[in-house]
Amino acid sequence: MKSLLRSVILNTAVIFFAALVLPGLSYSENLTVLILAAIVLGLVNRIIRPIVKLVTLPINLLTLGLFSWLINVLMLYLVTRLIPGFVVSAFDFSGFTYQGFVLPAMKVSTFSSYILSSFLISFLTSVLSWLFD
Repeated sequence: MKSLLRSVILNTAVIFFAALVLPGLSYSENLTVLILAAIVLGLVNRIIRPIVKLVTLPINLLTLGLFSWLINVLMLYLVTRLIPGFVVSAFDFSGFTYQGFVLPAMKVSTFSSYILSSFLISFLTSVLSWLFD
């Protein structure tokens, strides 16, 4: 029970910060949608993700683990389908310039937004769980 509660709190914080950084990820500015998304994401990652990883093990071995990113995207997509108000959508990136380093402005598609959101959520979850363990 303690592990599940910590997972919900961690997922809530991670989804909140990811929604602040990525304009394509939103939870309708509703705290109940944020908490429900965190609970469902925690349950999906604990129940469905191991089964999907076991089924896709041969593909994951062939791609040297890169297919696991697509599994993370699939889990995030499942959460967006289960929780109304939790949305990942396309957005416009206005560009970025820093001391000669330039990222041009571009339109980020919905699939790319899922990939970015999934990567950011996985990264933040890993960092925060490492810090709190």
